[in-house]
Amino acid sequence: MAAEALVPTSAEEAARLYGDGAGVTVFAGGTILLPEISAGRLKPEKALMLHRSGLDGIRTDGGTIRIGAMTPVSALVAGPSELLSRFAEELGDGEVRRSATVGGNLCATPGVGAQRGDLGAPLIALGARVRSTGRGGEQTEPVEDFLAGDRGGRLVLEIELDAPSGKWAAETLRRRHAHSYAIANVAAATDGEGLRIGISGVGGAAVRARAAEQSRNPDDVLQDVQPVDDAVASAEYRRKMLPVLLRRALDQLGTA
Repeated sequence: MAAEALVPTSAEEAARLYGDGAGVTVFAGGTILLPEISAGRLKPEKALMLHRSGLDGIRTDGGTIRIGAMTPVSALVAGPSELLSRFAEELGDGEVRRSATVGGNLCATPGVGAQRGDLGAPLIALGARVRSTGRGGEQTEPVEDFLAGDRGGRLVLEIELDAPSGKWAAETLRRRHAHSYAIANVAAATDGEGLRIGISGVGGAAVRARAAEQSRNPDDVLQDVQPVDDAVASAEYRRKMLPVLLRRALDQLGTA
């Protein structure tokens, strides 16, 4: 049986059609879902198609940058944050970046043999917040809390962050192929409130490295994350390389 297609023409209609998310598969850029459907691993009941929802675009509201969930990753390459640009320009290839969306990348689950959700690291480092709706109503929460929670019943509407004002550093380790696959990603940024560190590409979701933020000891990052094995790299290799990457990033910031 073919899925029922739901095509909202506004953010409000998208939220109404999504409801509590029960039985709804959200289609953004399709770079993740279409291969899953083709392989028979996913059989949607209802398909919420967001291409006409108006949930795209980047705008500045006072000192706050708002990035619509349907904004293509390619728009971040020359976007409002150099740290986000650094990650966006290495995500996949040009075709993927033009189709994949910021919201889709943020909500991505682990792939077959590789990790996803690279943008979680810089968004955490920048103190970004996620505005979403669904089960429990609309809410805005820190991106690290959103990623650590139950995302199954949430529809991302936009990501917001304060205009960057401090220093940043990024270190990535990737395996190049037809697309670019993350082995480990480190993003670090400083502002008036101190140091923030985001880690992605090593497990199922990006995490904030609070222990390493407090101690400034790169080895403590392994208290914050649990690297996994996949087809791209072993957990042991990730455990060895992650502190190395973080040390390089902290050296760039002059905070090690």
